[in-house]
Amino acid sequence: MIARNTKLTTTILWTLAAAYGLSLVANISFGLSIPIALALLLSVAFALIHGALRYGWSGIAVFIVISLVVSNILENTSILTGFPFGHYHYTDVLGPKLFLVPVLIGPAYFASGYLAWVLANVLIGDVKREASAFTVLAVPFIASFLMVMWDLTLDPRASTIQHQWIWEQGGGYFGVPLTNYLGWFFTVYVFLQLFALFVRFRPSASEVARTLPSPYYAQALVMYAVIGLTPVLTFLVGGSNSQVTDAAGVVWQTRSIAEAAATVSIYTIVFAVALSAVRLFQGSAHNPVTSLKKTSSSARMVSEEGEDHRSEERRNADVVVG
Repeated sequence: MIARNTKLTTTILWTLAAAYGLSLVANISFGLSIPIALALLLSVAFALIHGALRYGWSGIAVFIVISLVVSNILENTSILTGFPFGHYHYTDVLGPKLFLVPVLIGPAYFASGYLAWVLANVLIGDVKREASAFTVLAVPFIASFLMVMWDLTLDPRASTIQHQWIWEQGGGYFGVPLTNYLGWFFTVYVFLQLFALFVRFRPSASEVARTLPSPYYAQALVMYAVIGLTPVLTFLVGGSNSQVTDAAGVVWQTRSIAEAAATVSIYTIVFAVALSAVRLFQGSAHNPVTSLKKTSSSARMVSEEGEDHRSEERRNADVVVG
């Protein structure tokens, strides 16, 4: 159904991307206090529809289930044992919880993890039934780095300043420990690798086999670019500087945290988006050449067939005259 309404689907996806960007800009620049849940809903809707276009509803449903289950199990495990993220706990800022983890955390893993997955597909190659073992392993690996880039800009503000969660022993990166980022990488890699294996070995009868144009990938790049530019806009808009103290008693400056997040975001997320855009442009630029070669080759074949046919007619005519 979604494949037969490509134009409408494309319009919906661009609308969701625009609405997502506007909601973040409105919160940062005008202080409209649009709920986090609403902005997250827009990104989840985008990932759901965008994923269904490539993998079908059943395929993207598998992505959702894997990401929600793996992330919730490992987050709860870490809160209880310290593995793999370190010792921390969530406050009540993010609302209702599933066990010890806020309900909103799972959808955030899905939406951002999906965008990182698409960028990695652009950079490395599409994971599909015919994909090589290298691609099936490399795409989740690179996508995990792309996902951690987001948390590099998110965690210091969300934990140290906003106290959405608390790192019980603090950490050297504005109150956040290195174990957090290692845990993020591990968690994201696990569910993306599982999805890559699902796509690679999915029965051919159930695969959504269609060639998607560059704008399809560009939409995901724009969404990730919005995420990357958010810390930059937050820093540029400014705000008063104040001191915050992490759980270990270390004092940090809020403006320093904002500036660091903006700097890191430009040279990680924004760089990754720029690199993906160049890769996408290169692919688009090569397609017309390939098509031209195929067209020229076909034209030559038709011409040769026509010449052979005319030669055969001349030989037949000679036989008749003789």
